[in-house]
Amino acid sequence: MSKLVLGFVADDYTGASDLANTLAKCGLRTVQTIGVPAADLTLPAADAVVVALKSRAAPAAQAVEWSRAADRWLRDHGAPHVMFKICSTFDSTDSGNIGPVTEALQDDHGGTSVLVTPAFPETGRTVYLGHLFVGSDRLDESPLKDHPLNPMRDSSLVRTLARQSRRPVGLIPLPVVEAGPAAMSARLEALRGEGISLAIADAVFERHLEAIGRVALSHRVSTGASGLGLGLARAAIEGGRVDPRKRTAAARSQVGGSAAILAGSCSKATLEQIAAVDGVIPVLSLDHDRLIADRHEIDRVVAWAAPRLESGPVLIASSADPAAVQALKARHPQCDVGSRIEQAMADLAERLVAAGVRRLIVAGGETSGAVVDRLAVPAFLIHEEIAPGVPVVEAVGRTGPALLMALKSGNFGGPDFFPKALSLMR
Repeated sequence: MSKLVLGFVADDYTGASDLANTLAKCGLRTVQTIGVPAADLTLPAADAVVVALKSRAAPAAQAVEWSRAADRWLRDHGAPHVMFKICSTFDSTDSGNIGPVTEALQDDHGGTSVLVTPAFPETGRTVYLGHLFVGSDRLDESPLKDHPLNPMRDSSLVRTLARQSRRPVGLIPLPVVEAGPAAMSARLEALRGEGISLAIADAVFERHLEAIGRVALSHRVSTGASGLGLGLARAAIEGGRVDPRKRTAAARSQVGGSAAILAGSCSKATLEQIAAVDGVIPVLSLDHDRLIADRHEIDRVVAWAAPRLESGPVLIASSADPAAVQALKARHPQCDVGSRIEQAMADLAERLVAAGVRRLIVAGGETSGAVVDRLAVPAFLIHEEIAPGVPVVEAVGRTGPALLMALKSGNFGGPDFFPKALSLMR
């Protein structure tokens, strides 16, 4: 594999795909790995590698250990800068994991100053005066405040990051970002003089991400969402470290085979996407109680899907509205309902691929992680973009027939996402 220009450690699989898609669109040859690559895994030539972990909801100590291992692999393969990729809604409790992982990587590289921003204006995520906005709403006033694992009740990223960090946290306010890289660097130095080496950076427009990327690239570590990845990629191209003309669309053969959609997200966007295809393709909504209590339920679901796959795609959904999810948890207080359903979806994916499915769409970050782990996919090549943040990906390094996938975070994509994805996955 060629020497890397940029390395990325992502805290979940769908976020990693979002980032890899952004980098590829910028012109970087990009590979996404699932976990730290094995020593004998052969990867294609790449400018950037995104190591996808399932660390967002892991205990902080485990997230730190995994992230450090990923960082070491990326540095060993030449990456001079590594970005810790987080969610654009800064999903993190007061005990971590954004602060602990960021500080661990910072410690491993001499206490370098670290710029932090989840801003990605393309998807409506902006930061102003250190507060994270979703569209025109502050995060703590938006529907995304009610994340089931990491509810966000404070839009101030300075306060949020400080609560989970050992070090104080500063701010690079918008006027300084607007003034450009020199002003930002001067502000970082001034903060260091005050004993502050972690700084939230405001960003409202894409040009702000480009300026932040140029400054971040001069340090060893940064933390941000895919928007910061965009800024870093453009800075690398501007600085002559990457020639985007060398990137050509990775050729892939027509995989054929059956197609299936597994929807595990309970987000409003995914529920709308399911409704949009109901009646157009066969849709089965899983009985959660039976799925939890009856180990033979998967057999019945596969028996339902098998004959229908012969004539077209099917959609199998464990998605439900938040009230139904809470009621389900109340009925099964001794069970980790979320984990049980994710593993059931992974069981389904494994059975469907064994039955001939070669094009698989998965909606939901935790569901995607469970499915990819079960299918033992070590890495992906990045292909066409289906919707902002969601590319078609091709499994590489896996034994068996070709497999195309789309791993969609719950909130991503419009109502027509599923038919659009199917049209691109041939």
